[in-house]
Amino acid sequence: MTGAAGARVLSLDSLVRLRRGRNAPAALRRLPVPDGMTAPMGCDAVAVPARFGPLVLPRLPRVGCVYADRAHWWWLVPSDSDYALEWPAPAHYAAGAVLPDAGPAELPGLIHRPDGTLPYTPPIPLYLTLCRLTDTAPAWSSPVSA
Repeated sequence: MTGAAGARVLSLDSLVRLRRGRNAPAALRRLPVPDGMTAPMGCDAVAVPARFGPLVLPRLPRVGCVYADRAHWWWLVPSDSDYALEWPAPAHYAAGAVLPDAGPAELPGLIHRPDGTLPYTPPIPLYLTLCRLTDTAPAWSSPVSA
């Protein structure tokens, strides 16, 4: 986008992404996008404790890349899928698909790869499934206070 006098105008999404990138530590462990797949919308990840993984997977109408280790299952979602959403505990939203520092140095293994070239699990069905499993009301159904 360009504004008056040809100056480049950044969207709010771009500014949030830039800020997240600036605050990230140098040695990051990221979940990779598998070879042959593209992530045109960027990648974030949603993690749940491993005990929830087998409960979530069959409830989703479409599943993207899923990674797992002994402690967590991770779903790749498009960047900024946390916009205006509070993911229910004990889910963990990882901007940039960056893994937390704790845990083993090796990356979780890929346990599901979708057909096609996009690695994403649609975030709204994932969010609603996690809300249901954790008995949490979705953010948009919570009362708004003035």
